[in-house]
Amino acid sequence: MGIGGISIWQLLIILAIVIMIFGTKKLKSLGTDLGSAVKGFRASVTDKSEDKDGEDKAHAAAEDTVQQSESNETQTKKQTKAKEKV
Repeated sequence: MGIGGISIWQLLIILAIVIMIFGTKKLKSLGTDLGSAVKGFRASVTDKSEDKDGEDKAHAAAEDTVQQSESNETQTKKQTKAKEKV
């Protein structure tokens, strides 16, 4: 018994029919196209995860900048009030 109840001989017959219908050149180009598509997909998934990490770092840096500017504004307001009291 082979895969899912299909014997090796049945698989070989199916393979021979497919080769006769499409030809080896067509199957080779189909395999090449499929391989390049898989490589492109993997590359895009890797790029997306790297971009996401970069976006997280950029977002954290932006939040730090906002917090620093808010802190500076608060200090400026306190200094202004102190000067008004004098």
